[in-house]
Amino acid sequence: MTAHRKLIRRTALAVTASAAALVLAACSSDSGGHDMGSMDSGSSPSATASAKAGAHNDADVSFSKEMIQHHRQAVDMAELAADRASSQEVKDLAAKIKGAQDPEIKTMSGWLTSWGEQVPEDMSGGMGHDMSSSMPGMMSSEDMGKLEKATGTEFDKMFLEMMVQHHEGAIEMAKTEKSDGKYGPATKLADDVITAQTAEIEQMNKMLGKS
Repeated sequence: MTAHRKLIRRTALAVTASAAALVLAACSSDSGGHDMGSMDSGSSPSATASAKAGAHNDADVSFSKEMIQHHRQAVDMAELAADRASSQEVKDLAAKIKGAQDPEIKTMSGWLTSWGEQVPEDMSGGMGHDMSSSMPGMMSSEDMGKLEKATGTEFDKMFLEMMVQHHEGAIEMAKTEKSDGKYGPATKLADDVITAQTAEIEQMNKMLGKS
């Protein structure tokens, strides 16, 4: 009877030990898995967030800085139309250009600030335009002076011719951004610039009787 009890006790102990070993193994495996998982989940979202926050390059910075200056001049030109243009169509187009480009200036300024970059000083008017003359399509201060002095049909023609040239420069800059840029919103804005300003060039050429 005693021997039988010892056998039962040994069997129970063996089963308990085996069960304990299995539990420990499982815990160890789960723990290791969770640790790896937490490492992965901890680094992955962080890396993703970091990538999103820093997903821009020098081309994006250059595009934003230069296009802000480019847009500012277009807005200056557009503002002259209100009391100088004789054609309502020219006035409406100028208002449309200002309405589109003012918000884009603010958007690009916001990007630069978030990247720790300096927003270009507003050099609108005067000699400031010559400082940006290296950008395609920019008017010189002499050009701007002529436009400011023009009125009526002379202004209409000069404004349209200058703005066609200005838009062509902006499209060239936008194409460079689409090719070299990395920041999604910036390349999207570049695409929007190409679409909108290509259509406006066609409209202005028709108004000039060129197409």
